[in-house]
Amino acid sequence: MSNSCAVNYGIKLEQETEYTDELAEQFAKEAGGLAPRPNEQNDETNERGVFVRQPNSFIVPFGEKEGEHKADDGRYAIYWAHGCNWSNRPVIARDLLGLENVIKDQTTSHSGKTNKYGHGFSDQKDFKDPITGVHFLSEFYKNANPFYKGRATTPTLVDVKEKKAVNNDYHRLSNYIEVQFRKYQPVDAPDLYPKAYRKEIDEFNDWLFPHINNGHYRMAFGVSWEAYNEAYEDFFDSLEKLDKRLETNRFIFGDYITDSDIRAYVSLIRWETGYFRSIGPMKKRITEYKNIWGYLRELYSIPQFKKYSFFKEGRGIGSSKGFFKGYEERIVPLIPFEEIWKTDHERAKLSEDPENLFLKHPKGETPEDYQSEISETIWNSPSWDDREPTNYRPDYDVTVNPLKGKLRNEK
Repeated sequence: MSNSCAVNYGIKLEQETEYTDELAEQFAKEAGGLAPRPNEQNDETNERGVFVRQPNSFIVPFGEKEGEHKADDGRYAIYWAHGCNWSNRPVIARDLLGLENVIKDQTTSHSGKTNKYGHGFSDQKDFKDPITGVHFLSEFYKNANPFYKGRATTPTLVDVKEKKAVNNDYHRLSNYIEVQFRKYQPVDAPDLYPKAYRKEIDEFNDWLFPHINNGHYRMAFGVSWEAYNEAYEDFFDSLEKLDKRLETNRFIFGDYITDSDIRAYVSLIRWETGYFRSIGPMKKRITEYKNIWGYLRELYSIPQFKKYSFFKEGRGIGSSKGFFKGYEERIVPLIPFEEIWKTDHERAKLSEDPENLFLKHPKGETPEDYQSEISETIWNSPSWDDREPTNYRPDYDVTVNPLKGKLRNEK
């Protein structure tokens, strides 16, 4: 089963009927003739065998301009998958911002035995989305654009009243939640995306995407030695840079957690606990990067991060056939993840404000003051060359925090 995210399907409910491929085929016909899910290795690798991830297609921003989506209480739901690092981001941001009752969420799972039609709802009653009644994530895409040909991906923000996909731009989706949904956030919600420093945060996030967030997929879906090796070297070189930055910064931009920390966390925990299985020998385990390891454990101590960590679920347990049992079956159930990931809070000494993990909004700032246009990203360019990871080499030093000492809470 191919999937761009290492999807966790969670605990399957008892169903009277087995979810077969034939049943999925029937549901697809009833939905108006859905096409099977495209395959990354067939459709998203270039002539060098490099995995060039499809651009996000539903990228109309949230805002107040004509044609833009409007933030609304109860209108939208995040469709996401447990093991998908892209889709863990917006639910973590939503929960940190206290928006659980404003933006709903629903997890996806496979469709049929072989996942032929991509994200479905195999763990739900009658294999249907309990919010809207559809059988496949791709139905929302078809409702929004009958001519859409790409993969239906998680996360997708769906207008559940119209049953249409609204935004699947994981590059900027958390930013829309942080900014355009500010009016629905509690007064004391943390400032994850401070207005004065959005340029710096966006710049870092656009570096993080090809080098670390997408590193696993570049190795897993690349179909040439050249592509695999480029991605391998790029990823581990980037880890060294990130580790150096975290040597003198409690979090990526200093004393407080920002949007960038959410993005780094969801990828790096999967490298240590699961992704390594599909990329071959690792130069170093994540636990061998002293600063990254301490940083991840501190984030894990925060309930909203811990909730979406999913260490043991859906890891693809190995077969017990043959003389040796696989690592996944023999060892993983015995790993005391919570004990290992406890933090000793040593990183607090790097902060000038060690008792606070989050930046507060300035006194008197209104939701209107907080608004700005969210930048576009090169990673949604229609050009394959623009999205080719090795063509992206920013001219700034990622080991240096440009906001060191600038993010400050009022005393």
